[in-house]
Amino acid sequence: MKAWTRRKLLLVSAVLTLFLAGCRAEIPIVSEITETKAYTLPQSMIIVATERNRYQKIYTNQIWGVDLPGNQKFETYLLEQVKEFLHEMKRLNLLAKDRGVTLTGAEKEEVRKASEEYFGSLTKEDLSYMKATKDDVRTMYEEYLLSNKVVNELTKDMNLEISDSEAKVITVDQIVLADQAKAAELHERLTAQGEDFSALAREYSQESTVERHIGRGENPGAYEDAAFHLQTGEISPVVEEGGKYYILKCVNDYDETATQERKSGLYKKRKKEAFDQIYTEFKEKNPVTFSNEIWKDIQFSKEDKTTTTDFFEIYRKYFND
Repeated sequence: MKAWTRRKLLLVSAVLTLFLAGCRAEIPIVSEITETKAYTLPQSMIIVATERNRYQKIYTNQIWGVDLPGNQKFETYLLEQVKEFLHEMKRLNLLAKDRGVTLTGAEKEEVRKASEEYFGSLTKEDLSYMKATKDDVRTMYEEYLLSNKVVNELTKDMNLEISDSEAKVITVDQIVLADQAKAAELHERLTAQGEDFSALAREYSQESTVERHIGRGENPGAYEDAAFHLQTGEISPVVEEGGKYYILKCVNDYDETATQERKSGLYKKRKKEAFDQIYTEFKEKNPVTFSNEIWKDIQFSKEDKTTTTDFFEIYRKYFND
């Protein structure tokens, strides 16, 4: 199947990016929380149709009926992913209600616009397949938005900032050797005789990778310590780590673009960890039981005429989470 393992190509990436990854379960039908309501079959089919058509675009309609490991059909696996996604959305909405997080009037207006655009894009075949109304679409957009909003609201006052120093990325060239004497000889040729680093790396290094991008704290040790002490153009002493000998040349002591990208990724990771603490406690204190009754008659066919794939794309157009 956002790249099967990243998003299960499409659905799981939405969960990772928009729900900060890792949130999974099933649709709540019967709950110990009396306020919980199930998603109706038409509401659920909005997501089913979206993911069905996205996968079919990538793999063609030959995917239906394909066996996966464990004698599981592809369509069975897909439905399980959709159920997990919808369960998580419902659970996050319950958390939002518990913490008093709601949508503003402005956000609801944007939901209305997104709902109208999405519903207006549906063909008669899409509508026949999903049997969803404009109100169903609005409900799904509202719950999806609130699922994302509760994450932001419950972590917004936490100190989660990442400094440039923490996220810093540098670029080095390296020569890697197993022989200490040879490493010392090459270091002498580089520093005293001024020979070309890249040429010696290509000739003598025992690893094919010469250029490396290194993030602060990714692999603590002598290698990283030596690399981050260098300024652009400088060559390190011979560094021993893990039974190998390294000579490093700093190509760029501050890769600004890579640093900012890593900073963003580290911030999201820190935010997810902070939210997970809240969310895990909530799940433990609010057990929910489920039934899969509404899913038993859903089948996939090469003859299905639905084509819509725009639910998440239109969401991102209106909401930049």
